[in-house]
Amino acid sequence: MYAVACWGARKISLDQFYLPAGVRVAALLICPPRLWPYLLLGEYAYFAQMRVPMIGKYGWLWVVLGSAFLMPAVAMIVRLHRRMMAGTTDIWLVSVAIASAAAATTINITASHLLWPIPPSIPPLSSAARMFLGDFIAILTVALPALLWTRRRSEPEWSRRFMVPTLGAIGLTLLLGLSATVMAPETAGAKASVLLLMALPAIALTCMHGWRGAAIGVPLLNLIIHMTTPSSGHPESFDAETFATQQSMAVLSIALLALGSSISYYRQQYRARALAEEAARALARTSQISTEMHLKERALHLREIGDGIDASLSQVMTWLQSHGHHDTAIDLLRASAKHARQFREQTSLLYPTSLEQLGLYLTMQTGGLRQTWEETHRVTRPRLAGNPCHLSVELQLAAYRTLSDAVSLLLGQETGQLSIQTRCGRVREQRGIVMVVALLDRGRALSWATTDLAREQLTARVLAHGGRVHCRHNRIRILLRETALPVPQRSETLLRTGFA
Repeated sequence: MYAVACWGARKISLDQFYLPAGVRVAALLICPPRLWPYLLLGEYAYFAQMRVPMIGKYGWLWVVLGSAFLMPAVAMIVRLHRRMMAGTTDIWLVSVAIASAAAATTINITASHLLWPIPPSIPPLSSAARMFLGDFIAILTVALPALLWTRRRSEPEWSRRFMVPTLGAIGLTLLLGLSATVMAPETAGAKASVLLLMALPAIALTCMHGWRGAAIGVPLLNLIIHMTTPSSGHPESFDAETFATQQSMAVLSIALLALGSSISYYRQQYRARALAEEAARALARTSQISTEMHLKERALHLREIGDGIDASLSQVMTWLQSHGHHDTAIDLLRASAKHARQFREQTSLLYPTSLEQLGLYLTMQTGGLRQTWEETHRVTRPRLAGNPCHLSVELQLAAYRTLSDAVSLLLGQETGQLSIQTRCGRVREQRGIVMVVALLDRGRALSWATTDLAREQLTARVLAHGGRVHCRHNRIRILLRETALPVPQRSETLLRTGFA
């Protein structure tokens, strides 16, 4: 199959665009090293059918020696680049193309000038320039799609990004190539300009898809240039104007591959950093949920103790009433009711169990947090907007804790009245809550110490929920969001059931 591919590629090749060189490198990249001996046999079979009939003209020594070392030399180059293939960038392919083209050109030029009975009439440097550029461009043209095919599953989502712009760029390239094909021969300058304009869609593909975009754009450019090259039908035919365009495209190909590799590298680094941040947030949220579960267990245990105390006091009051101590029973009832209410308020501060049934806002208005704020006589009535029941219990609990910490911080660090505003809502299919705790006096600003403490004490919980803390002038603004991590579903179950 390799020999057939080389034979077919040779039929449509020129010395300044030698596709078998690209087939050779592409086969070495696709096939594992254990299959390389079969590629070597295919290479020898291809050269045998092509060069054995030339023995009478060029001699058997050139046929044998000129064909024996090409595949081993290129295979050695690819082998030496194996470690680089697993690296973070794909610019190594340019090195493979340059080294392979240089090795093949050196072997061919040396063999022809030393082993032919009559050396070629073309100067060695001119012939080397044609062969090197033809091999280099052909290697990029064939090896890039082959490499793209081998890595088609490494990033499944890349093919779905920018679908319409990608198709538009490819279509524009084909349209420009078709225009260059139908141009009259006397409009060579305009044709060269159109061919250079094809670089713009290739640049767009590279910017959108990184090295994968370059792997699509560069071969497309080179194939179209080859299709528009005037040819006499013989491989040694040469067109100087196309050769000049090919030189520009070779430099452009290297630049696009370098740019695409850099874009892919930094995109991969960004994705890895984002995954690490998501994992850290998930770990932080899991830790917070574990802490909340312990607090919930303690709160439920304290509630059971409180219920037991109430039952015992009820029995005592019944006994006192049955023995005629009505005044004592009434006093005991009043005292027990007062202390039971305070006990439940303190228990709700430990863990707001009512939040799971009533939601964040009703818990703030009826629990111990409201009573604590009222006792300070410094917190105005909170302004609550939106429906917190659309948020997960986990996010509501995080908002409850964060708001409590923010108010306590300002009560301890600042003087004067405080105002509280919250709003729940959804932006672009993402739900969240915004909370603002501010000094009522707008002419005052938060001290630097308060700002530093706010960022230090509130940021950990807020970042775990994909939010942020913003301190400005007289207020602390807190944003919490529902995050698309796999933790919320399990944590929601833990909060509702109370066990893992």
